[in-house]
Amino acid sequence: MLEKVLIANRGEIALRVLRACKELGIKTVAVHSTADRDLMHVSLADESVCIGPASSAQSYLSIPAIIAAAEVTGADGIHPGYGFLAENADFAEQVEKSGFTFIGPTADVIRLMGDKVSAKDAMKQAGVPTVPGSDGPLPEDEKEALRIAREVGYPVIIKAAGGGGGRGMRVVHKEEDLIASAKLTRNEAGAAFGNPMVYLEKFLTNPRHVEIQVLADGQGNAIHLGDRDCSLQRRHQKVIEEAPAPLIDEEARRKVQARCVKACIDIGYRGAGTFEFLYEDGNFYFIEMNTRVQVEHPVTEMVTGIDIVKEMLLIGGGQKLSIKQEDVVIRGHAVECRINAEDPRTFMPSPGKVKHFHAPGGNGVRVDSHLYDGYSVPPHYDSLIGKLITFGANRDEAMGRMRNALDELIVDGIKTNAPLHRDLVRDPGFCKGGVNIHYLEKKLGMDKH
Repeated sequence: MLEKVLIANRGEIALRVLRACKELGIKTVAVHSTADRDLMHVSLADESVCIGPASSAQSYLSIPAIIAAAEVTGADGIHPGYGFLAENADFAEQVEKSGFTFIGPTADVIRLMGDKVSAKDAMKQAGVPTVPGSDGPLPEDEKEALRIAREVGYPVIIKAAGGGGGRGMRVVHKEEDLIASAKLTRNEAGAAFGNPMVYLEKFLTNPRHVEIQVLADGQGNAIHLGDRDCSLQRRHQKVIEEAPAPLIDEEARRKVQARCVKACIDIGYRGAGTFEFLYEDGNFYFIEMNTRVQVEHPVTEMVTGIDIVKEMLLIGGGQKLSIKQEDVVIRGHAVECRINAEDPRTFMPSPGKVKHFHAPGGNGVRVDSHLYDGYSVPPHYDSLIGKLITFGANRDEAMGRMRNALDELIVDGIKTNAPLHRDLVRDPGFCKGGVNIHYLEKKLGMDKH
C-alpha cells in the first residue's frame, strides 16, 4: 500500500483523489499555484506545497516543481488526475526515475496510446474494431493520398497523430480539397503538438460517442466496467454523460468489451483507462484510448458500485486486481452534467467570487465539486467547477432526479451553464436517448456538417 500520495492536480478531481486516499488511510500532499491557495483539498490535505505562480506552465505543468514537492514531503506516489500532465509520458517516466510510483500506466504504454497511429495499430492487433482509414500516417505522396481517400470514401477526416481535445482535425468532403487540407493540418499539428504527422479516416456522418471503462493491474489481469454514452458534445467537449449507453446492440457491446479487456492484457496496461469509440449502425469504431481517470468516471461508479480512484491507488501500490469480471454487475442508470463557470449562451468563461453555493441532495444524487461560499473561481484554468450526478433504477428515474437536482442547484455570484443543462434534460430528443455527436451543436445552431 502507498503511504503518502502527492495529488498533482487541482479542483474537483484533486478533492476526489484526496477523499479516496483518506478512505484508504493514505496520507496526502496537495500542490497548488499561488492562485489556488484557497482550494478545498488544499485545506484538507495533510501537507500542501506551493509549486509556482498562477500560470499552468509554471505550476501544474512544471515537472521539476512537482517532483521537488514529492521529494521534500517524502511522498511515495503521485496521482496525476486528468488534464495537465496526466497523459504526459515524459512526466510518468521522470516520476518513476525519481523513485516515486506513477499512479497510472507505464510511460511506454502512454506513448503507445498517445500517438493515435500506433494506438490504432495496437488495437487492430488486439482485434478491437477501428475506423477505415490510412492504416498509418497519410503519405505525403499526393497520388497515394488521393488513392487512399478514394478507397475509404468521402467524406474523410484528417487528424493529427499527436492531437486531442478536439484540436488538429479537418473534415474533407471533396477530392479537390484533400491535398490542401492535409498540408494545413500537418502545419497546424507541427506547431501545436510538435508532431506534424497526420492520418486519414472515414468521416462517420451520424455517430454516437460510446466509451468503455477498464481497470488493469499490469500483472496480466484486466476487467471492463461497462460503457458510457458521451454523445452530447460541443466543439468535441463533452457536456452530459450517462451509463450504461442506451440503445446499443447487446452482442456488439459484449464483443467490444471483451476485446478491450484483451487489448489491456496485450499492451500490459496498468490502472484505469477508457477506450473511446464512435458507434454507428450497430458497429463500434475505436478512436482513441485515454490513459487516465476520466471526468465522467462517477457515472460508472454509480452503476457498478466500484470506486475507480481507490482501485487506481491499490493498483499503484502494487496490488493485483481484486475484482473479477463476474463480480461486475451493471445496475440501474446514471447521468452526469458538467457544471462550468461560463455564460450559458456565449460559453465565455465566468470567473469570480461565489457568493452562495447550494448543492442539491436527495436519493440518488451525488455532487463532485470543490465550490464553497466565498470561494473565488480563478480565470487561469479550465472552467469546470463541478459535476452533478444522479442515479436511478432506470434511465427515466435518473433523468427525473437530474431535472430536480438542477432545479435545486444554486451558484450565486458567477454565471454557470446550469440553465443549458436544465434545457437539455427536458429536450425531447435527448430524453428519448441515443442522440448523435452533432445533436447539441445542431440544437445550438452551431452545426457545420
